Amino acid sequence: MNMKLTNRIRAAIALLSFAVSLSACGAGDAATTAPSSESAAATTETSAASNETVANAVSLDPSALPEKATYSEKDLAADWTLEGSTLIALNGASATVDGEGATVDGSVVAITAGGTYVLSGTLADGQIVVDAPETDDVRLVLNGVDISSSNSAPIYIKEADKAIATLAAGTENVVVDGASYIFADGAEDEPSAAVYSKTDLTINGDGRLSVQGNYKDGIASKDDLKIVSGAIAVKAVDDGLVGRDVVAVRDGMLTIEAGGDGVKSTNEEEEGRGDIAIEGGAFDIVAGGDGIQSAASIRIDGGDFKALAGGGSAYGPAHASDDFGGRGAAATATVATDTPSTKAIKASANLVVAAGTLDLDSADDGLHAGGTILVSEGALKIASGDDGMHADTSIAITGGVVDIAKSYEGIESAVIELSGGDIHIVASDDGVNVSGGADGSGMGGGDEFAAAEGAMLTILGGNVVIDAQGDGLDSNGSVVMTGGTVLVNGPTGSGNGALDYNGTFELGGGVLIAAGSAGMASVPSDGSTQRSVMMAFPQTQTAGTTVALKDATGNVVAEAAPTKTFQTIVLSAPGLQEGGSYTLTAGAQDVVTFELGANAVTWLDESGVTEAQSGGFGGPRGGRGARPTDGSFDRPADGTAPTAPPAQ
Repeated sequence: MNMKLTNRIRAAIALLSFAVSLSACGAGDAATTAPSSESAAATTETSAASNETVANAVSLDPSALPEKATYSEKDLAADWTLEGSTLIALNGASATVDGEGATVDGSVVAITAGGTYVLSGTLADGQIVVDAPETDDVRLVLNGVDISSSNSAPIYIKEADKAIATLAAGTENVVVDGASYIFADGAEDEPSAAVYSKTDLTINGDGRLSVQGNYKDGIASKDDLKIVSGAIAVKAVDDGLVGRDVVAVRDGMLTIEAGGDGVKSTNEEEEGRGDIAIEGGAFDIVAGGDGIQSAASIRIDGGDFKALAGGGSAYGPAHASDDFGGRGAAATATVATDTPSTKAIKASANLVVAAGTLDLDSADDGLHAGGTILVSEGALKIASGDDGMHADTSIAITGGVVDIAKSYEGIESAVIELSGGDIHIVASDDGVNVSGGADGSGMGGGDEFAAAEGAMLTILGGNVVIDAQGDGLDSNGSVVMTGGTVLVNGPTGSGNGALDYNGTFELGGGVLIAAGSAGMASVPSDGSTQRSVMMAFPQTQTAGTTVALKDATGNVVAEAAPTKTFQTIVLSAPGLQEGGSYTLTAGAQDVVTFELGANAVTWLDESGVTEAQSGGFGGPRGGRGARPTDGSFDRPADGTAPTAPPAQ
């Protein structure tokens, strides 16, 4: 027996109480590795999820993908001394200055030159204003401050080349603004955050910073916002952390409670800007809108994330009833255009997860991208009121652990490629759905059952376990499977199938076990090079019934114990041989002994090998519901007369 392959299967078993074993016949582990392919030159940035790896996985130009953020020595340097610094002592309604570059006018401290400024004490209803030459760097050392303003941003950086806020080790620092701002004229709308910068802003140090944004945002920059270290707690009526050109986090502890988005980038006009890049840190985000939202792309190379968006999955959108198979737009309720976005992590372009631990609970999608999603490593746990993962263009999973514990549809995109990792999906509709681009869209008009051009589900490796009330694997185009292990605990209703596709399902390797109802049952296509067995029971089998396929010597080729009731089961594994003698058992009983035929699929019932019938939904051995004409596939568990399938 090939132990590597068996171990992968056992890992999947643990996710959904399936049991599978393979014979030694031809069961190699090479099939679980994605084949190499030529790609455009990768960027110089390297990481666990290099742009070249992404491009290979989804045929995407590497230059379109987000890169890691860069940090200068000034960003990283958090050391400071009193010598050579300007000391600013805050004292209630005023302040005193010891050094150059700063002046005091009432409760306003103005910093007009580059340098290091050490602030301590309390400033009640005042403001720190930085207005230095655009070539100067200004470092603000927050050395135990409590700064508040009733009508503007307590810390307002108007001008400088770069502003660095260093949180002195062992200190507590507090910044609070008022619920309304007073501007010089009605045309102004800035500042708009308790800590507001019109230039690049970096926060570092080992101290603590608490920011309360009562007017709008918590911490915002109109250029780059970089968090290097520190413990930062933000509470804002709108967005928590905002950067225009980039939001980058290297490390730190971030606790964010936001009425709008938790972390946000806003530059959607300039190419190469507007990204979010995270490589470490601990995030605890509660957001009324999106947890993390980028106007461009998002790259995650590490960190621990806990995000609650829009109240969580319990507040997901209502979905229209779709007992006929989860066909894109038909399966999703119409959502008003002014409905706030409540996704856990959302990128307008591409989204890469290369490492990290993500615990996401969102009213809308867990991961969402207007372009491509790649997951190459990391541990993701997702509870979603809509899609676990949705990308308008493509989704590729090459590694990591993906646990979609709750979703309407688990993974949805126009092109999906699974080549590695351990993937567990629980869906109230389709588990994996190759469908339209934008949320709620189908693949286009015309024949609903025609294969959509370019729509493709490719399975090259990995362990995939699906528990779906709708279709388990659903492609509005075609399916190709050459490796990996796929276990489908499919629907109990007759309007869906464990497998569903409009084009072809070419099975050439791996392990496929798909159990479900009978009304829309499908099997791999005639052109498959690896053989399959489809068993149709005369009555619905109880949950937990073990179905085993044994060879002539009694060795188990494959077996499964579905956790829901089922009436059909497809079993395929490497080593099934034409002309070989096999026995299929259910529970403790031998159901049927048969000889594997020359066709790609051998159809069985309790009497032995049968011929597939076209039935009324697509042709034999493919698409929508090849099944015996006696209606036995549709017989309910109580043994009463079968119900007719839905009309086309």
